[in-house]
Amino acid sequence: MAQVDELECDVAVIGAGTAGLAAMRRALREGAKVLLVDDAFSGTMCANVGCMPSKLLIAAGNAAHDARHADVFGIGVDGIRVDGRRVMGRLRAERDRFAAATRKGFEDFPAGTMITGRARFLSATRLGLEDGRIITARAVVIATGGNPVIPKGFKEIADLCLTHETVFDLVDLPKSIAVIGGGPIGLELSQAFARLGVRTCLFDESETIGGVQDEAMQDLIQKAIGAELTLHLGVKTRGSRANTGARVHWSGAAEGAEIFDHVLIATGRPPQLRDLGLETTGIRLDENGTPEYDRESMQCGTAPIFIAGDANADVPVLHEASSEGRMAGRNAATYPTVVRTPRMTPFSMIFSQPVIARVGAEPTGASVFGTSDYDDQGRAKVEDEALGRVVIHAEPTRGRLTGALLFCPGAEHMAHLLVQAVAHGITASEMLSQPFYHPTLEEGLKPALREICSKIPASGDYDRSISPGS
Repeated sequence: MAQVDELECDVAVIGAGTAGLAAMRRALREGAKVLLVDDAFSGTMCANVGCMPSKLLIAAGNAAHDARHADVFGIGVDGIRVDGRRVMGRLRAERDRFAAATRKGFEDFPAGTMITGRARFLSATRLGLEDGRIITARAVVIATGGNPVIPKGFKEIADLCLTHETVFDLVDLPKSIAVIGGGPIGLELSQAFARLGVRTCLFDESETIGGVQDEAMQDLIQKAIGAELTLHLGVKTRGSRANTGARVHWSGAAEGAEIFDHVLIATGRPPQLRDLGLETTGIRLDENGTPEYDRESMQCGTAPIFIAGDANADVPVLHEASSEGRMAGRNAATYPTVVRTPRMTPFSMIFSQPVIARVGAEPTGASVFGTSDYDDQGRAKVEDEALGRVVIHAEPTRGRLTGALLFCPGAEHMAHLLVQAVAHGITASEMLSQPFYHPTLEEGLKPALREICSKIPASGDYDRSISPGS
């Protein structure tokens, strides 16, 4: 009988994406012996098929959009032409540089700590590898990420379907595309394709897009996005094969069918936990088969197992994955000593134009609100971007800011200002006591802050001056 190779370590990390790399680095800092298992070591999802290539497509779309609308400034730009092959060529070249930079980081790890292959739990502390070797660890970090799934209704035309893992490998821009799903990926890419001259339709079973429930904000978002592409909301979809491409059928709030070159599936990224052998670990799984865990320690029950990043189906954004990975790596290294760490202020963005940004906790019935409209804001009008709205909420005793929802020019930058204010417990009055330079987009926050102060009698003195367009 052949002898089975046994590998021993303090911490085994499954998955070399953003969360897994953060877990690996933190566990090493704690002095642990760590083994990192991944089937490809190709780099992070963000660099390869997520954040960076999507922003490259968005940047190209925005450039085309700006050129078409330069006439408002008296600048004639005649004969706008989008070269799809050059657009996609630049995207892939820059993406590959980003991905190469993340892979270069692997060189920092100690020799012999990276194992290429797939791992499967044999028990809570033993992993079986494809080549027959077994890893025994004191603790394990699951950081396997997520992956897109083609819905049942589109299996018939799976070869014509794209996901965020394949869309950026297009050699040329399609003439038409149907986007299924109005979440972050679907919203960003549908608008980018439309701005690049691709006939684009966005479909979603919900009657809202971007996950925004504020009715006034949702109306504004649909008006803005709907001016650039076709929206079919509140509908169920399925696909069938047509001679010239993919036929998308929709029914519900409306019914119809249309043929497209491709269908982009943007309905989410379920955790990649299949065939991981979680049933052997003794940890509790929810109805979807995802481990139940503590968000402030990343520990699964009381087991020596921790889970971080998209694998836990919680908050699919990079800074959260990195933070979760660090927590998981530290606690895995020091297990059975486990430290609970408060989570960062909630913060997410969708890079549509304008950007949709969320800051802080969801408002409660006791919250007070202030709103700012950007349809008449001075700097926004100067830039010909006078569209949008900001809602800021605060607790009702002192006006301490607790969160905000933004859909306006400059939102990706102003949201960072607001996340700091929320994290440090700053009040609306304290915000107004500091300078807002004129003319800036940030000035547009002042009406919302003033409204909050007007609802809180003890808010103190604040700047009541109103400058043009502020």
